[in-house]
Amino acid sequence: MTKGNQSHITEFLLLGLTSDPKKQVWLFASFLAMYLVNVAGNSVITAAIRGDARLHTPMYFLLSNPSLVDICFTNVIVPRMPANMMSKNKKVPFAQCLTQMYFFVAFGITDSFLLAVMATDRYVAICNPLHYTTTMNPRCCLLLVIASWVVSHLHSLTHTILMARLSFCGLNVIHHFFCDVQPLLTLSCSDTSINELLAFTEGSFVIMSPFLFIIVSYVYITCAILRLPSGRGRYKVFSTCGSHITVVALYYGTAISVYIRPSSTYSVTKDRVVTVIYTVVMPMLNPFVYSLRNKDMKQALTKLARRKE
Repeated sequence: MTKGNQSHITEFLLLGLTSDPKKQVWLFASFLAMYLVNVAGNSVITAAIRGDARLHTPMYFLLSNPSLVDICFTNVIVPRMPANMMSKNKKVPFAQCLTQMYFFVAFGITDSFLLAVMATDRYVAICNPLHYTTTMNPRCCLLLVIASWVVSHLHSLTHTILMARLSFCGLNVIHHFFCDVQPLLTLSCSDTSINELLAFTEGSFVIMSPFLFIIVSYVYITCAILRLPSGRGRYKVFSTCGSHITVVALYYGTAISVYIRPSSTYSVTKDRVVTVIYTVVMPMLNPFVYSLRNKDMKQALTKLARRKE
C-alpha cells in the first residue's frame, strides 16, 4: 500500500471469512446457530442464578456477570457477520467501525478482569474459608465487578481515541470479519508507533496482569487442596474450580496468541481462525462448561424449566 498523497477514506470494506458463496451459506447457518445458542444459554444461566435463592452467593453472582458480558460481546460481532455474508454491500463507515472496535475491546477486557475476580473468590473460599463471608461480602463483590467494567472501558476508550486520530488512505479493505485493532492499524497511512506501543505494553498489562493473578491464586489453591487428608475431599474442593480453569485456559490461550505479540507477526488467516474461537465459539460453550458439572446449577436450571412449563 502506498502511503503517499491519497484521498482520506471514510469507510472500510469488510471481506469477512470467505468470498465463496457455498461456504458463505454454510458459515451463515453455523454462526446464526451458535449466536442463538450463546444468547439463549447465557440468558438462561443468568435467569437461573437470579431466580434461585440458593445461588445468591458471591460465586454465582460473579458467574452471572461473565454470562452478561458474553451476550454483549457476541452482539457486538456476530449479528453483522451473517448479514455481511449475505449482502453485496460490505462497506462499514469509519465511525461505526470505531464503535465496534471500542465495545469489542471493552467487553473482551472485562471478561479478563472478571475471570481474575472469580479466581479471587475461589482463593478466599478455599484458602481462607473462615473469612469468606466477611471478605467476599456483597459490597466487595459489587465493587470488584464495577472496577472490572470501568477499567476495561477506560482501556478501550484510550485505544479508540488514538485510533481516531490516525489517517486512513489508499486501500480500505479489511481482511477480517469485524473491525479489530491490528487490521485497522495495517491500513493507516499515519505513524502508528504510539498505537502499537500502547497495544503491546498497556494491552499486555490488562491481559497478562489478571492472568498472572489467576496463576498465583491457583498455586495457593493447589497447595491448600493438597494439604487435605482425603482424596475425596481434594476432588470435591478442586471440582468447584474445574469449570473456571477450563474457561481461563481457552480465553487466555486464544487472546495471548493474537494480541500479545508484535504487529509485524500479524497473520490474517491464522488470526481470523483464532478470533472466531474466542468471539463466537467460546461464549457459546461457556454456559455448558459452567453448568454441566455443577450440581447446584443443574438444580436451578431444572427449577427454572419447571417454572416455565
